[in-house]
Amino acid sequence: MAPSFSAQEFRVALGMFATGVTIVTALDLHGNPVGLTANSFNSVSLSPPLVLWSLSRRAGSMPAFTRGSHYAINILAADQRPLAERFASKDIDRFAGLRFREGVGGAPVLEGVAAVFECFNRSQYEEGDHVIFVGEVERCERREGAQPLIYHGGRYFTELPL
Repeated sequence: MAPSFSAQEFRVALGMFATGVTIVTALDLHGNPVGLTANSFNSVSLSPPLVLWSLSRRAGSMPAFTRGSHYAINILAADQRPLAERFASKDIDRFAGLRFREGVGGAPVLEGVAAVFECFNRSQYEEGDHVIFVGEVERCERREGAQPLIYHGGRYFTELPL
């Protein structure tokens, strides 16, 4: 049955759900860092520790994530909006001048993030126009006192609007 709403109406309704903002990073097949801004992230299981996120099938970085063994999910802090915008941009070197360290499996871990989940690429599921990635968390850490960057209604916030 066809939906009774447009894709735009669906997108606007989804925008009513406030989310955190992440940058998912990995190494491509040549060992170069890749990354993108994503808000499609959530926990799956505590035992074993599993998280998930999704990526458009059309994403240019798809081969790095489908074939790579590891990735890092960097949860952005409130003061990192410029990073979110940078990693959402196209046709730029997203890592130029950026400080990061090598995480588990080589995945780049960005400095100053609120939290990071370093994951083994456990499973992938093709659904609709996206691929859902389930990662088994091999290492995680958080920055004490960090406030999250929030995305709601197509805009970034450093705290939820009242």
